[in-house]
Amino acid sequence: MVLIIDDEKKICSLLSRIIELEGFKTLQANTGKEGLKLLKSNDVSIVISDVKLPDVNGVALVKDIKAIKPYVEIINLTAYGTIADGVLAIKNGAFDYLVKGDDNEKIIPLLYKAMDKSNLQRSVSDLENKIARKHSFETIIGQSKALKEAIDLAKKVSKTDTTVLLLGETGTGKEVFAQSIHYESLRATKPFVALNCSGFSPDLLESELFGYKAGAFTGANKDKKGLLEEANGGTLLLDEIGEMNLDLQAKLLRVLESQTFIKVGDTQTQQVNVRILAATNKDLKADALSGKFRSDLYYRLSVFSITLPPLRERKADIPALAAYYLKEFANKVNRSVPKMDDKILSILSGHSWKGNIRELKNIIERLVILSDGDVLSATALPPEFFEFTPIENDYNLQQIEKQHIQKVLIHTKGNKTETSRLLGIGLTTLYRKIEEYQIKEV
Repeated sequence: MVLIIDDEKKICSLLSRIIELEGFKTLQANTGKEGLKLLKSNDVSIVISDVKLPDVNGVALVKDIKAIKPYVEIINLTAYGTIADGVLAIKNGAFDYLVKGDDNEKIIPLLYKAMDKSNLQRSVSDLENKIARKHSFETIIGQSKALKEAIDLAKKVSKTDTTVLLLGETGTGKEVFAQSIHYESLRATKPFVALNCSGFSPDLLESELFGYKAGAFTGANKDKKGLLEEANGGTLLLDEIGEMNLDLQAKLLRVLESQTFIKVGDTQTQQVNVRILAATNKDLKADALSGKFRSDLYYRLSVFSITLPPLRERKADIPALAAYYLKEFANKVNRSVPKMDDKILSILSGHSWKGNIRELKNIIERLVILSDGDVLSATALPPEFFEFTPIENDYNLQQIEKQHIQKVLIHTKGNKTETSRLLGIGLTTLYRKIEEYQIKEV
C-alpha cells in the first residue's frame, strides 16, 4: 500500500489515480500528523510525501516514519528542490528526493524499485524476528528452580552491555544462554559470533580473534577480518575462555577496557564496538589464584557471572527435554514420534548425565534410530545405562552391544566415523568391536 501525504488535495488525488492504475492501493493524508496516524493503522510499504507540509517538514518526517516502520520506503516530493534538502532527506533514510514537474516519468519506475526494497527489508525483518524467537529465553526447556534462577539473572543482564561470564559443566547449554542474552539485548539485530578458544593453537586463535594484515606470516596473502570485526556492533562469545594463553589474555583485556585492538602484523590500532560474553567449564577463580589465568582478566570478565546447573541437579526437567529431542529426531528421520514409557523415563532419570544436555540429546537420537516399534526400547540404550539399572534377563550386555552397533551401522550405511559418534565411542574401539563380534560390513 502507498501512502500519499500532500496538503494539496488535487495533487493527492492525481497521484493516487496514477498509482492505482499500476495496481497499487493508496491512502491519502493532507498533514504529517494525519499521515503518521494512517501509517500506524495500515499496512503501508511506501510513503510519497511533500516536503512543505502545514505542520511538519517532509524531510524531517522521514525519521518519524522510519522510527515507526523501518521497512517503509519514503519518496520526498518538492516544488523547490535544494541540494541540501535532498542530501538531508537521503541521510534521514528517504529512498529518493524528486522535484515536482520532473516526477511524471520517474515516479512509477521509482515506486517499483522502492516496493522491491521494502519487501526485501520486510523479509529480513521477519527472518530476524524468527531467529530472535528461536533463541529467546522462552525456548529454554525446564522448570527447575536452579534453571529459573539462571534465566532470571540472564534476563536482567541482557538489556545492558555488561560482560557476562557463563560457568558450568560441558553440555549445560552455555552457548544457548549466550545466544538468548544477545537476542534479548539492544544488539539483537547485529551479529552474534561464537569462537571456541580450545579449537585453535595460540597463533591461530590470535589470527581468528583479531585478524591479520597481508604479509603478517607465510600464507597471509591478503588482509583478513578477525571475529572481533565480524561481531562489531553485536556480541562475541568466547567459549572455553580458560584455554586461552596468557599472552593473548593480555590483548583481550585491552579490548575489554578500551574497545581497541591491533591486527596481527599491523601497527595501527582499530576501534570496535562489541559486547564480550565468555564461557568456561573450568574454575577460573582457582586458575587466577594459581597464576594459570590472569587475575585482572578474570575480575574483568566476572563482572556478572551466571552458573548453569548440571542436568543431574535438574532431573525434573529430563522428561520435557527428552520429549523435545524425541520429536526433533523423529521428524529428522521421517518417522512417527515414538512414545516414552515409564521404564525409559525411570532409566533416563536415574542416569548420572556426565555430559549433561548434550549427552541426553545424543542418547535420544540413538534411541530414535535403534527403536523399531511405537515405544522407545530400553535395549537400545548403551550398556553403561544398565550398570545400575536392572533389565530383562533375555538380553546380556554383549548381545545388546552387538545389536546396537549393527543397527547404527545400517543407519549410517557403513559410515564408521558417524557410527562411532552416535555410539559415543572412539573409532578404534568401534573397529575392535566389529572384529570382536564378527559384525559383517554394510
